[in-house]
Amino acid sequence: MASGKIGNSLFWIAATLGLVLDQASKYLAVQYLKEWRSVPLIDGVFHLTYATNTGAAFSLFSGQIDWLKWVSMIVSLGLVGFGIFSKNLNRWEQLGYGCILAGAAGNGIDRFVAGYVVDFIDVRIIRFAIFNIADVAINVGLACLAIAVLFVSQPVRKK
Repeated sequence: MASGKIGNSLFWIAATLGLVLDQASKYLAVQYLKEWRSVPLIDGVFHLTYATNTGAAFSLFSGQIDWLKWVSMIVSLGLVGFGIFSKNLNRWEQLGYGCILAGAAGNGIDRFVAGYVVDFIDVRIIRFAIFNIADVAINVGLACLAIAVLFVSQPVRKK
């Protein structure tokens, strides 16, 4: 790193952008949606609905926020270390791990600061759980890692 170039730049861009979008959108949800509870953008299909979640995805382990916040922090710190020390990550891997870091850190911040995660994206046409940008980032990250594994050729290592 003598050249001053930051390694895995796409990782850091995805992580930073995802975290900023997540925290800004949750701030707006708290400021403007909390009072209204739910605002239909396309009635019966897509709503913005203020909700809090003291559990993990789909409200699993609801009320067990204490250990979940620590899991979020450990995952986030592990991914930061991974981003710093990993070499030769392809673009899909950088994007994937960066998005997962954004999601873990975004929901982790909520758990530490407020004691719950703010959710607001409500896709009613498929009766899905209410979620947030951090959840989207984690799923986008997993999809990117799947693409990296399935479609990006890995170099053959000589024995």
